[in-house]
Amino acid sequence: MIQFLAAFVLSAALTLLVVRILRHHGAATKDHDLSGPQKVHSQPVARVGGLSVFAALMLVAVAAAVLGWQRQLALHLALLVICGFPAFAAGLAEDLTKRVPPFPRLVAAAVSALLAVYLLNTAIRRTDIWGLDWIAAFEGGATLLAMIAVAGMANAVNIIDGFNGLASMCVVMILLAVAYVAGQTGDPLVLALALIGAGATLGFFIWNYPHGLIFLGDGGAYFLGFYTAEVALLLVVRNDDVSPLFPLLAAVYPVFETLFSMYRRRVVRGRAIAMPDGVHLHSLVYRRLLRWAVGNRDAAAMTKRNAMTAPYLWMLCMTAVVPSVLFWNDSRILGLFIVAFALIYVSLYSLIIRFKSPRWLLMKGKQPPRR
Repeated sequence: MIQFLAAFVLSAALTLLVVRILRHHGAATKDHDLSGPQKVHSQPVARVGGLSVFAALMLVAVAAAVLGWQRQLALHLALLVICGFPAFAAGLAEDLTKRVPPFPRLVAAAVSALLAVYLLNTAIRRTDIWGLDWIAAFEGGATLLAMIAVAGMANAVNIIDGFNGLASMCVVMILLAVAYVAGQTGDPLVLALALIGAGATLGFFIWNYPHGLIFLGDGGAYFLGFYTAEVALLLVVRNDDVSPLFPLLAAVYPVFETLFSMYRRRVVRGRAIAMPDGVHLHSLVYRRLLRWAVGNRDAAAMTKRNAMTAPYLWMLCMTAVVPSVLFWNDSRILGLFIVAFALIYVSLYSLIIRFKSPRWLLMKGKQPPRR
């Protein structure tokens, strides 16, 4: 618990410091494009919140080594920060320059995963998925699967990072699920790593939600996606009784959001899969479920609508996180819940995109306009 509190306090203090410094300075760190398809904020805001999270984890690793909390914990945390640096740096470069395309950022995340395979032994050697276990049986295949999974998770967290508190709280939920299962299996190392990550993320969260004083940015999103994936892989690698489908179900919301977006862009709309658009599920919730709750487009109304969006998706994320911690050692049940989540997601998306949102999702007393 002391590590969790240390990470939370350091991250919160560093994030506040960044917010204060950049409030009237650091124009290069702010998102000035308010007109893009995924833009829902009303004024420029700094996009370097991931910097405080990264720095907090680095400082906790140093403190763990200096104060002698646990040598193994300090080593693993330091290695996670070192391995995650390429993903973080590539995302931060995009935050500062707005000129780094998605592919180089994915490559950087894959490089981070490759470093973790060799420094932390997080290759995926079992999947409990037909066909993939054959690939995982080879060293090269196990390494490739880890690179794809980790880079995919990094990108997935970045995909859902569209509204105040959405990505960061989902990361906290997933890490707490990993911490719970680590406690069940008696793995104090992974338990501590998951709690430290959750604490650092919450330290950022309190300044990001609800008012959006600072954004996570691509650097923060990519790094937290990397960190979350690697801690989950460490749990599976170190504990044979944990199903490899546990982390997949726990993180299925951002993962499926990414896969569905790729399908929608390429197959349905015939566009490049990296082309940004404004029809993610969270964007639809904002534009179609909440526009009747707060209809104005002034700054206060837009901020309120932004803050009201994330809880809808937190609930969706929880529908996967809860069963993942209940059935963490049963691949068959976990697989069924993964399929069930995909069906629920597609059903909700189809209803909302057709202006047929379920009444229980709408604000009380508010009805959608007739087309």
